[in-house]
Amino acid sequence: MTTTHHRIVIVGSGFSGLGAAIRLKQRGEHDFVLLERAERLGGTWRDNSYPGCACDVPSHLYSFSFALNPDWTRLCSPQSEIQAYLERVADEYGIPPHIRFGHEMLESAWNDELKLWEIQTSAGSLTAEILISGMGGLSEPAVPKLEGLESFQGTTFHSAQWDHEHNLADERVAVIGTGASAAQFIPEIQPEVGELQVYQRTAPWIVPRNNAEINPRLRRLFRRFPPAMKLMRGALYWSAELLVLGLAKEPRLMRILERVAESNLRHQIPDPELRNKLKPNYRLGCKRILFTDSYLPALAKENVEVVSSRIREVRPHSILTEDDTEREVDTIIFGTGFHVTDQPLIDRVRGKDGRLLAEHWHGTMAAFNGTTVTGFPNLFILLGPYTGLGHTSIVIMIEAQIEYVMKALDAIEERQVAAVEVRPQAQAAFVAEMNRMAEGTVWTAGGCQSWYLDAHGNASTIWPDFTFRFRRRTKQFYSGDYELIPRTAPRTGNPTPATTSEEALSA
Repeated sequence: MTTTHHRIVIVGSGFSGLGAAIRLKQRGEHDFVLLERAERLGGTWRDNSYPGCACDVPSHLYSFSFALNPDWTRLCSPQSEIQAYLERVADEYGIPPHIRFGHEMLESAWNDELKLWEIQTSAGSLTAEILISGMGGLSEPAVPKLEGLESFQGTTFHSAQWDHEHNLADERVAVIGTGASAAQFIPEIQPEVGELQVYQRTAPWIVPRNNAEINPRLRRLFRRFPPAMKLMRGALYWSAELLVLGLAKEPRLMRILERVAESNLRHQIPDPELRNKLKPNYRLGCKRILFTDSYLPALAKENVEVVSSRIREVRPHSILTEDDTEREVDTIIFGTGFHVTDQPLIDRVRGKDGRLLAEHWHGTMAAFNGTTVTGFPNLFILLGPYTGLGHTSIVIMIEAQIEYVMKALDAIEERQVAAVEVRPQAQAAFVAEMNRMAEGTVWTAGGCQSWYLDAHGNASTIWPDFTFRFRRRTKQFYSGDYELIPRTAPRTGNPTPATTSEEALSA
């Protein structure tokens, strides 16, 4: 089988992959491909098509800054509009010819002799000088290991793999998990199912959404006068940034929003017993905040039961909980999230020492500026460690990282080197700084377990600060933080650093 070569390979065609591809074309780079395992672009917004799927961040903020969309119909748009937006933007910038559909990256390994990435896919092999991962943390659904699950004779599926052919009408349906996806699809399926069992491990904080329709006259204004969209985006951005004051600076400030959520709970759940089940016992923001107006009313319906007892065993036609109650079930739907801290990338990428990323990380992700990893030359991870958010649009972080990658490519070309590899001391200093900043925040001191924390209790997924500070940090690429690897000559020690990030910040 022939191995093809491209200067740059991007993995994934969601917001991260498409954004990187567009910036490459804008800088005159055309020798790149996007590897996409599916037959359609879109990433998370292609895969998650469950009933009620929508973004909980305002769309004028949850979109590319260079491709603002005047035609969003609601403040927070449904999945179909976001998917259509991604496909339209890809077409406008000429990205589809670069996409290799049906190409799942199985393994990538750095060849230190050739200074290349050797990439194995489900449809052949490639080599590349630069590898950019746009896989993200929401690409691989997580299904819990439940005793007896394999014996269940009904239908099972994850919310990110929704079975649209399966008819839920009048069925006894068990929903396991009460996260963001479940909060959206439960109100949609509740009216049609016969019986709905909602298995809740931890009650989420629910804040009213008020997802208003965008007036057609306002949309016409946006089309005719694009600066109005920028003004709206700016207002949304800075209002969202204020939430960081409570999340990361002074968690007691979250009490203000907690009162709003508690009032909402009292108003929508009149039954005190059910209300007690649905009342969180941790600080708001410790787990993902859910914005919805329909979830709590759906749980109060007569055909719904909220089960707070843990699942002991799944049987062929039922679920047994630890309080010895057995409930008959026809269909199980998992709303249990994704492999965030153990995303598939870690078991598919090998560094210059031949070891997997998982072996380097040992359960706690680590990357300099959330993007580059010691031992993995010319690997750039978009939405890597310390880039997740709990308050605003993740697209802001994606665009900042992409600009950082472009600056790294500039450095490679200007210095005429084969690769850049972040120095161990630079990565270690960044990780230590992130750990210090995470201390005392709602994510580490809020009294809960969440996907923000890894198996060792470290907040290695979250950026514990304002996003404008991340943008400022990634605005320049300081060669002194990196080893510059020559193209042909063997390594003879570390080159003299030009400017380190610490020197630049202190200048």
